[in-house]
Amino acid sequence: MKPTGVVANINVTDIDEAKRFYSDYLGLSDVAFDLGWVVNLQSADGRASVQLVGGDATSPADSAISVHVGDQIEEAYEDAQQRGYEVVYPLTTESWGVRRFFVRAPDGTVVNIVSHVDEA
Repeated sequence: MKPTGVVANINVTDIDEAKRFYSDYLGLSDVAFDLGWVVNLQSADGRASVQLVGGDATSPADSAISVHVGDQIEEAYEDAQQRGYEVVYPLTTESWGVRRFFVRAPDGTVVNIVSHVDEA
């Protein structure tokens, strides 16, 4: 697998309050997307970004990071299963235009492996 990007997912209890902190104080004010329960904030040059997650809309667990894999999503899913990693959330095409699954790293971290429609 060759990741095309990695984004930190910060689990928050109040999305609006967190957006103000990361936007107003830290300057991550460009909104790449906002689904209400998850928002991606970036610097103006796109070099810095963070995702704020107020509770995943479909998965039973929240992830700590999102790893973008483009058109390699099926291969990444099969590889995780072959290696015996715990799949926390199965490979799913979501209504908001991503295909993803969650896998638990050996240290316990839940990782969102994701492919956006425009990446594939």
